[in-house]
Amino acid sequence: MSMKGLGAILTNTRVLLTVFVIAVATIGTAVFLSVRGTDSAPPPIEPDASAGQTVRDNSHRLNSAPDSDVYFVEFLDFECEGCRAVYPAIEQLRAQYGDQVNFVLRYFPLRSHVNADRAARAVEAAAQQGQLEPMYRKMYDTQAEWGEQQTPADDVFRGFAQQLVLDMSAFDATYNDPATLERIQLDIADGTALGVQGTPTFFLNGERIQPRSYEDLSTALDQALMRE
Repeated sequence: MSMKGLGAILTNTRVLLTVFVIAVATIGTAVFLSVRGTDSAPPPIEPDASAGQTVRDNSHRLNSAPDSDVYFVEFLDFECEGCRAVYPAIEQLRAQYGDQVNFVLRYFPLRSHVNADRAARAVEAAAQQGQLEPMYRKMYDTQAEWGEQQTPADDVFRGFAQQLVLDMSAFDATYNDPATLERIQLDIADGTALGVQGTPTFFLNGERIQPRSYEDLSTALDQALMRE
């Protein structure tokens, strides 16, 4: 075979190899995105005919402004790194607008997080003793210690309750009460009906917003207050 013919064969081989590598990479990316989307889905729950409400009468308010009709709602997962990343911005919003806007917390633990529903149950158990905000803060402040692990953190969360000097008998009872999980599942049902697929997801006066910066958040609140 001539050198010219051999060169042509090698060139064709390299082209085919390049096409193959690109194809494999494309398929791999698609598979990754598919798996990521599945992991972001919440646990399966029973359908609820009333699902789809952004705020319920018993939804937890981090800030309450009785004279305001503006409601800022966050569907969150305490083990979600994205929620932890946006937490300081939410705290800044609360400091700036806390007397004008109702800030509402809705649980949305993701299936891919081993401790997400446990964290939600711990926050709910603390809320039943009037300690919602301290436990809410503690979850985010300590997320790096217990998040993204495959080991259940029940003892860690119980330790948080002890640090907050909660009634431990009442905490344990609420933490393990099926009614607590049912309340969390109702939040999940509402979020799912509203199209929530991941966390954090925000709603302002019933409309989903997708801010990219703190300025987007504050502008949205300013506009909502102007319309009130």
